Amino acid sequence: MTAASISPPTDLADCSATALLRLYRSRQASPVEATRAVLARIERLNPILNAYCHLAPDEALAAARASETRWQRGVPHGELDGVPVSIKDLILVKGWPTRRGSRTVDPDQPWDVDAPAAARLREAGAVILGKTTTPEFGCKGETNSPLTGITRNPWNRARTAGGSSGGTAAAVAAGMGPLSVGTDGAGSVRIPAAFCGNFGLKPSFGRVPAHPLSPFGSVAHLGPHTMSVADAALMMNVLKKPDARDWTSLPFDPSDYTIGLNDGIRGLRTAYSPTLGYAKVDPEIAAAVDAAVADLIALGAHVEPVDPGFENPLEITTGLWFAGAWTIWNSLDAAQQAVADPDLRAEAMLGERLSSLEVQRLHLRRGALGSQMRQFMQHWDLLVTPAVAVPAFEARPAGHTPVTAEALLGWTPFSFPFNLTQQPACTIPCGLTRDGLPIGLQFVGPMFGDALVLRAARAYEAVRPIARPDLSALVRS
Repeated sequence: MTAASISPPTDLADCSATALLRLYRSRQASPVEATRAVLARIERLNPILNAYCHLAPDEALAAARASETRWQRGVPHGELDGVPVSIKDLILVKGWPTRRGSRTVDPDQPWDVDAPAAARLREAGAVILGKTTTPEFGCKGETNSPLTGITRNPWNRARTAGGSSGGTAAAVAAGMGPLSVGTDGAGSVRIPAAFCGNFGLKPSFGRVPAHPLSPFGSVAHLGPHTMSVADAALMMNVLKKPDARDWTSLPFDPSDYTIGLNDGIRGLRTAYSPTLGYAKVDPEIAAAVDAAVADLIALGAHVEPVDPGFENPLEITTGLWFAGAWTIWNSLDAAQQAVADPDLRAEAMLGERLSSLEVQRLHLRRGALGSQMRQFMQHWDLLVTPAVAVPAFEARPAGHTPVTAEALLGWTPFSFPFNLTQQPACTIPCGLTRDGLPIGLQFVGPMFGDALVLRAARAYEAVRPIARPDLSALVRS
């Protein structure tokens, strides 16, 4: 399709970033028009979904007008010039408070630094709309906090959006900005993307630089939420640019992730593990993922049922996670601890029980798992699993359930193993439950195989396009 043949959409808020850039190029739409459409969507839906915790409409419109001028002159500033984006409120953005979902953070302080992701988006000309909600310090897989309340699912406002990037996922799924940046320490990009029906990528650890580094350690990744794989590839081209502040970041990868995106998966050696050998999976999710794997076979992938052969690493993940929570807890004074999320407090108290020897043994077990998966992936191009074992559950307030390892992450057994191993992994929608809730399919690649994971997801998307929820029903409910 040529740029001249593109039909302007009914509502620019429903456009992908890729489509918006084509419309800007052909002068069938402008960054100001797109930003106004997205801001109108936010005004209508954010009171229902609670996806944004900080919004800067005047700044966004000023950035959109500057972008529009550049497009009119034929000199766009960067790869995302004029595209509206949002950023999770764990990530520093210059001039705005980063509350991290916590009443313990004083908003009245200098906010004079862009984190690498924010800096790269700004350099690429993106229109930054605001900050999206997170549980306190990203400490759980659902988005609720004493500071910002409950973030809700665009497919059913009574259900959770997931977490900890729940605001990011809900915003993208509802058309409140086509692009958003989330973080993933145990599934925090992929869980909400699966629950909210959008595409979410956890890149290889270090592929997207971070600053400051997460107190939860080297399980924490940054990645895109989008409504198309092409948008994620485009966004990754921006986010993966280097930043010397992150000493753990990988050497710069100059390749263009949009090139080869449509090369398909014919002949790729694909291991299909419906349970990883230990997970209990909702029957509707299991059936939908089986059907998706049949699509992969029809697309030419060489698929075999194979489990990677490791035991459930829940104890490793939650042990290290609780140690991280204990670290955060000890950075707070007594007054801050008194207003903290009870779930963070509970996690910290579990972390307090761990000895240094126990933590070191957890690190050694993690290393053995990472080595095992590096060896496993020598024989396979891809590993395919469900994204989450259950559909989106009831939206609940902070402190609703006693914190245990099983309660915290037992329902998402497919996400946290690949934070431990640091491999790239993504989720893409592969159907709906009888209750109309999204189901996610996960692609896991070899370490550094980010482009391959995107390519596999794009092949599946070509036969099963991503759909938005019925937003009119959301408003009526």
